[in-house]
Amino acid sequence: MPENTIAKLPDPSGFSTDPFTDIIRDGARKLIEQAIQAELAVLMAAFSAEKLENGTSRLVRHGYLPEREVMTGIGPVPVKVPRVRDRKPGEDKITFTPSILPRYLRKAKSVEELLPWLYLKGVSTGDFSEALAALLGPNADGLSAKTITRLKADWWNDYEAWQKRDLSHRRFLYIWADGVYFKPRMAEEKQCVLVIVGADEYGRKELLAMIDGFRESAESWRELLLDLKRRGLKQDPNLAIGDGALGFWTALREVFATTREQRCWVHKTMNVLNALPKSLQDKAKSHLHDIWQAETKAEAGAAFDFFVETYGVKYDKAVAKLVKDREALLTFYYYPAEHWKHIRTSNPIESTFATVRHRTKRTKGCLSRRTGLAMAFKLMMSAQGKWRKLDGQNRLPEIIQGIEFRDGLRQLQAAA
Repeated sequence: MPENTIAKLPDPSGFSTDPFTDIIRDGARKLIEQAIQAELAVLMAAFSAEKLENGTSRLVRHGYLPEREVMTGIGPVPVKVPRVRDRKPGEDKITFTPSILPRYLRKAKSVEELLPWLYLKGVSTGDFSEALAALLGPNADGLSAKTITRLKADWWNDYEAWQKRDLSHRRFLYIWADGVYFKPRMAEEKQCVLVIVGADEYGRKELLAMIDGFRESAESWRELLLDLKRRGLKQDPNLAIGDGALGFWTALREVFATTREQRCWVHKTMNVLNALPKSLQDKAKSHLHDIWQAETKAEAGAAFDFFVETYGVKYDKAVAKLVKDREALLTFYYYPAEHWKHIRTSNPIESTFATVRHRTKRTKGCLSRRTGLAMAFKLMMSAQGKWRKLDGQNRLPEIIQGIEFRDGLRQLQAAA
């Protein structure tokens, strides 16, 4: 057999024989050192003019703290933090702690974000050390089963603190709502997590609310929305996007009465197609796309009528699912065209939770409802950092001012 066809297995005696990984790790160490030295130089320069009575400098370099390893996504990286000595008498001493390397940091944030993914992937608590050693190297110590258990408790504490944050200085123009179901291993019934994602006046999307609900009931949604108002969210969002679950819309009209409603086209398309024969679904899906991808509301209305006429005689149940939400499906035409791709669906929630659903099915460890909620929270917060801002951010002040839009275009205001 030719030598180039033989797959070479990794050396079991070490984490990696790949020099490229070592180069990356060494580069990370040097970058950290450079950042720390730059921050130290700023501190030394700030006190360079301060002298003692004998004319010597108040602040001087004083060696290094003991070297420590920080666990990162490419394995452990050794770091050394320089010390400074404040020679001025008194108790109020100047010290140096790099902002990128807090005093007790042992694990980079990327590693902590890896843990909930591993857990939901099907790695039980007792297997974490072995799994992380395979990913980060044999020196991935400090991540024992006890450490993981403490981290899970920390995730819950983070969730509770996040749930109590003040919203009095925030305004959200758009909100997306969905009830996401997955089944924790210890629960007899599927867990329903109620989620709201908001877009603020600067176009930034963020996780706004998240609770363990009960079958998307109006009572559960009302509790969530009232809690947002209690924590300072006084102004009604301009538009809410979600599927046809009646519980959310009932609660929304009670708590945020002026918020307009947009039904999610992804959910609606699936509901309608499920009521049609499989042989017709591709064709019907194309006709549904003709509605919500039309340039104007009038064109969308014509495509809507065509769908009703084409399928209404034989498949009245499918058509009824579409017709009952006709106006709420077309609300987006009264908002800037730049925002349409964001507000026609509840995709910010659906795309993030798609992975959560798959992973909870494969979890080997016992996943209680509380742990399931904490895991989902950590995953959502991790995903939030990668969410794109709204396109057309210059249109957001116009929405706040109450300027009207029709077919995605700003309407000229009549002279007073």
